Amino acid sequence: MGKISKIEYFRVPPRWLFVKITDDAGNIGWGEASLEGHTQAVEGCLAAWAERYIGLEADDIEHIWQLSYRGGFYRGGPVLMSALSGIDIALWDLKARKLNVPLYQLLGGKVRDKLRVYAWIGGDRPSDVETQANARKAQGFNAVKMNATEDLGWLDSPKKLDECVERVKTVKALGLDAGIDFHGRVHKPMAKQLIAKLEPHGPLFVEEPLLSENIGGIKDIAAHTRCPIALGERLHSRWDVRPFLESGCVDILQPDISHVGGISEMRRIASACETYDVALAPHCPLGPIALAANVQVGAVSPNFVIQEMSLGIHYNVGGQDLTSYTLNPEVWKVTDGYIDLLSGPGLGIEVDEEQVRALSKDSKAWATPNFFGPGNELREW
Repeated sequence: MGKISKIEYFRVPPRWLFVKITDDAGNIGWGEASLEGHTQAVEGCLAAWAERYIGLEADDIEHIWQLSYRGGFYRGGPVLMSALSGIDIALWDLKARKLNVPLYQLLGGKVRDKLRVYAWIGGDRPSDVETQANARKAQGFNAVKMNATEDLGWLDSPKKLDECVERVKTVKALGLDAGIDFHGRVHKPMAKQLIAKLEPHGPLFVEEPLLSENIGGIKDIAAHTRCPIALGERLHSRWDVRPFLESGCVDILQPDISHVGGISEMRRIASACETYDVALAPHCPLGPIALAANVQVGAVSPNFVIQEMSLGIHYNVGGQDLTSYTLNPEVWKVTDGYIDLLSGPGLGIEVDEEQVRALSKDSKAWATPNFFGPGNELREW
C-alpha cells in the first residue's frame, strides 16, 4: 500500500499531456491525458483532482475511478474522461511497477505475444500516398490508414470521391491493407456515394463514416455496405458505446484510451465489444504512454485486431515523435506488420523525465485546425 503524495502533469510538444503520480514510498507511475485541441481544459480538471486525491491509497484504482466519474455529479464527456484517463493509466503503471510485473499480468495475463499495427499516410489533405506507403513498407508496416478526402461540403464534387478511390487502389497495389478514415468530415450525401465506390476495392475498414452523433445515419450506411464500419474515438465511456453495439451498426470499435477513462474503462469496453462480436482496434494518434497503455489492453483482449501508431504522423512536427520522451524507443520496432508485446514492468516503457520536464517549459497548447469552404463556411476537420 502507499498513499498518493503528488500528482503532476506536463504539457509537451507536439500535442501531448502526460501525468505523473508519486506515492509516499516514492513509487511512480505515468499516464497520458492528451485531448487534442483542449489541453487547457484537461489541465484544469487535473489541477482540481490533484488537490482532492492527495492522501488516497494509490492501489485503490477502481475507487479513484468511481470517485472521479461519479463523485462530481456531472460526468462523462471528453474533458473529464481524458483527465481521468491520465490518472487511471498512471495508477495502473505505478501498481505494476511496484509489483515488478508487466501491467497485463494484473489484467488476467496475455492472450498474444505480438500485436498488429498500422501507421498514417497522406495527411489532412491526402496526396503523394505512393511515396509515403512505400516508406511505411520499408519501416515494417503491412497496413496503413489515410484520410479519405480533404475537407468537403455537405454536397461536393463527385470528382473528390473518385480521387479517394484512386489513392486506395494505389496503396493496395503495393500490397498494403488500407483503412479509410472519413474523419466525420464526409456528410451523409457524400458518404453514401463514397462507400459504394470504395466497396469493390476492399478497404480494411471505413472509419467514422459519419459523426458519431448521427447514429441513425450510421445505421443506414452500415445496412447497405459490406465494408467494415469502424468508429469510437469520440465515444468516451461504456455508456456512450452501448447504443452502437445494441444497434449493430459498428464492426470495429476504436476507443481512445486517453479519452475513455484509461485502462480501467478500456478493458470494460473491450469486453462489452466481445459480447457483440465486435473487434477492438484502439485509436491512438498520441504519445508513447497512451500507446503503451493500449498495448497492455490489447495483450489481454481476445477481440483485439490492430493498433494505431502515431510514428511519423503528420501532427508530429517540431522534432518530437512517438520515440521521444522514452529511454527505450526500440520497443516500437515494427516487424512484418507487428510489434512485440512490451515485457518490462508497468507500461513497459521507461519515461525520460528529464526530457519531459525540459520540453514542458513554456510549451504551447496545440490548436485544432479549422477548414473553410469557398464561402468562408466552417467545415469539419
